[in-house]
Amino acid sequence: MGPLVLNTRPDTDSTDLLAALDKRGYRHLSAPMLNITFPVPTGPLDIKKYQAVIFTSANGVRAFAKLTGDRSLPAYCVGDATARMCATFGFDDVYSANGDINDLATLIRKKVDPAHGPLFHPAARKTAGDLGQMLLTDGYEVDRQTVYEAHESNSVPEDVLEALRNHHIEAVLFFSPRTAETFVKLVRSYKLERDLSGTSAICLSPAVQSKISDLTWYRTRVASQPTQEYLLSELGSLS
Repeated sequence: MGPLVLNTRPDTDSTDLLAALDKRGYRHLSAPMLNITFPVPTGPLDIKKYQAVIFTSANGVRAFAKLTGDRSLPAYCVGDATARMCATFGFDDVYSANGDINDLATLIRKKVDPAHGPLFHPAARKTAGDLGQMLLTDGYEVDRQTVYEAHESNSVPEDVLEALRNHHIEAVLFFSPRTAETFVKLVRSYKLERDLSGTSAICLSPAVQSKISDLTWYRTRVASQPTQEYLLSELGSLS
């Protein structure tokens, strides 16, 4: 039996990750730190005035697909997983920054002429960064609309609590600053701080790592590039 790993991603984003862990021989438990909900659309979305759509998460793609069947706009995506979700929903013109929000801003500056019209950014109410503000000085108009909600979890599953308290979990995987923040809140709520001294934290980026740095870990690792593949490479280096 392989090492036991804790996944903190929302259920909607975990399918590929859990399959990858299975393939690598890891056992896993899940404690989603965010619960994703999609409001019922009040009417169809008119995207005719936009020249492109920006996706900073796969859930943004899922929400967009609920709002309109129009796939005519080019899609600029933060990473490959989000780009694959676009392809799944029928987008033909898809670009991936293969990184984080800063890489996405760089990609947009290279590929998109701000003079050709505004960009549509379907997103959660809270995001890891303000892409519109980042691009504003370059002349881009970004229309960000809340199309889904990411609610912080207020509890930890009993099987995960037991595994943490018995020091059975070798590593916890963190993919976003907000999931990391929520995990820290719950660890303190359940008084689990001392139970992490033998557990490693594997983080997608330095921004994610900064949110869990106040806890006492056996070690922390950061993916050399902000993708699932590189995060799992760091997990493999613990063996």
